Parts: sequence; C-alpha cells; structure tokens
Amino acid sequence: MSKVLIIDDDVILSGLFQDYLEEEKFQVRTADTATEGLQLALQGDFDIVILDVMLPDMSGTEVLKLIRQQSHVPILMFTAKGDDVDRIMGLESGADDYVPKPCTPRELIARIKAILRRSEITRQQQQDETVIQTGPLQLWPQQRKALWFDTALELTSTEFSLLESLARNAGQVVSKNALSEAALGRPL
Repeated sequence: MSKVLIIDDDVILSGLFQDYLEEEKFQVRTADTATEGLQLALQGDFDIVILDVMLPDMSGTEVLKLIRQQSHVPILMFTAKGDDVDRIMGLESGADDYVPKPCTPRELIARIKAILRRSEITRQQQQDETVIQTGPLQLWPQQRKALWFDTALELTSTEFSLLESLARNAGQVVSKNALSEAALGRPL
C-alpha cells in the first residue's frame, strides 16, 4: 500500500482527495500548513507528496526546496497557480509533476500512479546498480562483473550467480537449496 502525504490548506479539497485515494487503496496523511507538512515529509516514509503552492505559512515552492535538500521522495505540485511561469518554476525546483486546479480525482490518481511507477523503476535500477562488496570482492550484479583485489574475474553465469548469492549473504550460512535456486533457478 503506497503512502501519500497531502500538504494543502484547503481542508475540504484535501479530504475529498483523501477519500478518493483511500478508495484506491492508498494510505493517506494530510497537513494543512507548510510547517506541519514539511515535518511530516521529512520524518515520514511517504511514497509521494502532493504539495499545494499557496500555503499560509510558507510557499509550497520553498517547502519543495527544503524537502529536496534531504529527500528524493516524488513530489506532485497541485495548485490554483497554473500559468507557465509557475509550472516551470515548480518543475525546475524539483517537482516531479505539476497539476493545476481544478483537476478531476481520476486524473490526479492517474498521475500519482504514473509517478509511483517511474519511481519504482528508478528505485529498482538503483538497487540493481548497487555494488556488493565483501572484503576484497566487488560484484556488479547488473553488469555481471566481479573483481577480486581489483583484478577482473572470468566467471560463468552459474559461477557468478553462486558468488553473488554468497556475497549477498556474507557471514551467514547459505543452504545448498538456496545456492541451487540462485545458480540454477531450481532446488536440488
């Protein structure tokens, strides 16, 4: 279940979108001030933030910049200010999308789902590009490249899969069935 934070001083509109999002199985939290929203965004484990530009205590663009200093959470700007300059400023400040009000709940949900799909792909790619290092061994699973004391290892696909499984579980006992699954794709 994806977690959504809505930062908007329009409590009625926030409540409406909260209802629609919860029907779509999102977990939603709302904040009606920039200060509260910023605190929640930086403390919470949200998958996306929906941020109004015009907030009573600080501009949404400023909130966006402060969040971006500490987090890469996807942010969708949602505002009545819909002219080109505002949209461009929001996007250049780090927003992932910019939706002018009024907007139908279906469009907002579709945009949220699209952003979440892209962020999941990005997160998966970053995970795939991770270097696994244990002692002098370095592995790049995405490229199937291995170094031992900075010397390239020539490994078969099966050997690499075995080594990757062992490196991911360094310091732990790995069963022969787990190794067989990793290397051959089937248990012994």
